[in-house]
Amino acid sequence: MPLPKISQARELSDDKLSEEILAVKRQLFQLRLQKATRQLDKPHQFRHAKHRLAQLLTVEGERKRAANQTPQAEE
Repeated sequence: MPLPKISQARELSDDKLSEEILAVKRQLFQLRLQKATRQLDKPHQFRHAKHRLAQLLTVEGERKRAANQTPQAEE
C-alpha cells in the first residue's frame, strides 16, 4: 500500500479534515495498544498513520496561517 498523497488532504473541507485527524489519532492509539499486547501483525501501519497525520496537521496549519494573514494584509 503506497503512502497517501498530501493533495488528497488538501481536497478535504475543514470539518472533514478535523474528523480525519481524530480518526488517524484513534488509529495510532489502537496500533499502540495492539503492539503492547503483541497482536500487531503489520508494523508498517505505524509509518502510514504517522505520515498521514503529519500531512493532515500540515494542511490544517497552512489553512490557519492563511486565515491569520488575510486580515493583516487588509489593514
